[in-house]
Amino acid sequence: MSSALLRRSRPRAWEFVVWAAALAAPAVLPSHALMINEIAIVALFAMSLDLILGYTGIVSLGHAAFFGFGAYSAALFAKLVMPDPTLGLLVATVLCTALGALCSVTILRGTDLTRLMVTLGTALILLELANKLDWLTGGADGLQGVIMGPVLGYFEFDLTGQVAAWYSLGVALGLFVLMRRLVHSPLGATLMAIRDNRLRAMAIGIPVVQRLVLIYAVAAGVAGAAGALLAQTTGFASLDVLAFDRSADVLLMLVIGGVGWLYGGIVGAIVFKLLQDSLSAITPQYWMFWIGLLLVLLVLVGRERLLRPWTWFGRSHPPGGPQ
Repeated sequence: MSSALLRRSRPRAWEFVVWAAALAAPAVLPSHALMINEIAIVALFAMSLDLILGYTGIVSLGHAAFFGFGAYSAALFAKLVMPDPTLGLLVATVLCTALGALCSVTILRGTDLTRLMVTLGTALILLELANKLDWLTGGADGLQGVIMGPVLGYFEFDLTGQVAAWYSLGVALGLFVLMRRLVHSPLGATLMAIRDNRLRAMAIGIPVVQRLVLIYAVAAGVAGAAGALLAQTTGFASLDVLAFDRSADVLLMLVIGGVGWLYGGIVGAIVFKLLQDSLSAITPQYWMFWIGLLLVLLVLVGRERLLRPWTWFGRSHPPGGPQ
């Protein structure tokens, strides 16, 4: 089993090409560097949700709680302590990991509907705290005056967004490698066993509670890192980072890209952000209609068949039936 997991964890040749193209994109498309930076951040956020949803079966409508907490932590660290972005990113990640471990008690009991409500409630509590503590967070006006230092002491954030894009892509790649190793390890196999049947996993001796606490904390830390990247590359943090829309959007990305596959979060983030950008430019008031239509097609037709329209209306046959 361990040898099979090891083989699965090895990167494929096409993955090197994909990541090389991603890292080259800010130089090849300098006018779109800000968009590339945003896609890298939301892709990392989507992958963090996939850790608990796709690999462990934990549904959540409040994953933005960790994204927003990471954003405010990094922004406050830069404003009140020191502007070093790498150290601020580390601090935000550690704080969000601790918050995830603390909030993991909300997902240990109950059904999927219960978890949806309590995770949503956690995000709403943090949102209201950020709104009321305006002396610290800026409230509805947002946390302003955040000035970031150069990355690694040498690379200043520029107006074109190239340094920000490379910074976010580098962090996303590093965390992706760690997450890939995690999900293809024996630990990852136990997580998928819990996803498939929690009672059976407990019966064969898997420490279900410890595994759930661990993966929830790890996913919270990765989401916090994504939020920290957003605050650092924009120099601003507002209540928007804790809003329900963040949690809903990242769920849509996983629906588009697929769950239980880390690249699903990346694909979903790319498709969602490109559609959002292009459709909002064409129909600013109704772009959500077209996103909704795409989701309806995904559900009715299926992701694989959606890419092959000529199969939409063909009669399907049961396995072993007449062809």
